[in-house]
Amino acid sequence: MSTSLYEIPVETIAGEPTSLAAYRGKVLLVVNVASKCGLTKQYDALETLYARFKDQGFVVLGFPANDFGAQEPGSNEEIATFCASTFGVDFPMFSKIAVTGPAVHPLYRTLIDAQPKANGATREGFREKLTGFLAGRGETTNPEPGILWNFEKFLVGRDGKVAARFSPEVTPDDPGVVAAIEAALAG
Repeated sequence: MSTSLYEIPVETIAGEPTSLAAYRGKVLLVVNVASKCGLTKQYDALETLYARFKDQGFVVLGFPANDFGAQEPGSNEEIATFCASTFGVDFPMFSKIAVTGPAVHPLYRTLIDAQPKANGATREGFREKLTGFLAGRGETTNPEPGILWNFEKFLVGRDGKVAARFSPEVTPDDPGVVAAIEAALAG
């Protein structure tokens, strides 16, 4: 990666300019999230993971995106309120960004370039189901290496390098995800 993940400008959910520099040396799970998605219940598992491992140097970073099925239509304030009141989200949330298309945020361009494919195959034909769902709406899925859908997860090691990428339907509490987090924390 030419640019360190820690140097890329981002904004907090409150709209304040920042970067990921405060998370240098920690294990990160970067997730593109959405409030009106069939996978939105993953917020519960993300919050549980964060609570379980945060004292060991693990942080979940949520990046709302409205790129898939217009499933994150709200303002940053509405998203923050929804996440806190519905799921008790305590992990850091950031301003809504584009994770696909011509306006893809530099953070996601860097993550995708570092890990072009999700670890393992998508389960239960998720891509095929998604393709069928979208075809009925006149839309299509992103080909790899693009982000497939909401709740795709990138695991970043303490060294700032992307260690793994998990497909959207792979839940945060999946044994493979937990094992990868534990390995990154131990490394």
